[in-house]
Amino acid sequence: MARLPRFVIPGQPQHVIQRGNNRGIIFSHDKDYRFYLKSLHDACAEHQCVVHAYVLMTNHVHFLMTPNLENSISKVMQSLGRRYVQYYNYTYDKTGTLWEGRYKATLIDSEQYLLTCSRYIELNPVRANMVRHPSEYPWSSYHYNALGKEDSLISPQLLYKRLGRSPGERQKSYRQLFRTRLAESALEDIREATNKSWVLGSDRFKACKTNLVI
Repeated sequence: MARLPRFVIPGQPQHVIQRGNNRGIIFSHDKDYRFYLKSLHDACAEHQCVVHAYVLMTNHVHFLMTPNLENSISKVMQSLGRRYVQYYNYTYDKTGTLWEGRYKATLIDSEQYLLTCSRYIELNPVRANMVRHPSEYPWSSYHYNALGKEDSLISPQLLYKRLGRSPGERQKSYRQLFRTRLAESALEDIREATNKSWVLGSDRFKACKTNLVI
């Protein structure tokens, strides 16, 4: 089967997903999450990529990230994947890959979908019935975006910064976004676009961006 094309534009956010092989466990203990986040931080610094939101689930990960170079995300995911597999296999005396093929990614229309995608990512543990509220799950960017907890991995995107004049105002406005449920149509749009590596946005955005990168 031919590989789906990747739509990449430096400076334009993307929603990235990587799953464990056969939906298997990729994080077994807290130290695994910490090592993964440190490795992600280092890879992003090396390959000029910034993260706006993330969640580490037991068998997959989600990122909302912006590449500064055309190959930033691919380099980050390659470096991160290799380093974490080496760590995990050594720690748990395993062999082989952890990952289910290539990562999946979709170009995001930031004006229409960026904050929706951020909520989608941070609400994953709630949809999975692991917690009742995203604040209860320790391995996501909700603690930075909504509560102001220090997280050197996160770089706020411009649309997030427009939520308020101060960090406290932005966090309060961001928390208010979680008082309403994500529309089912938005959930389906995000899932379909990411699983198929499509562009996520208005018809005009799709036409404009795909014409630029094809």
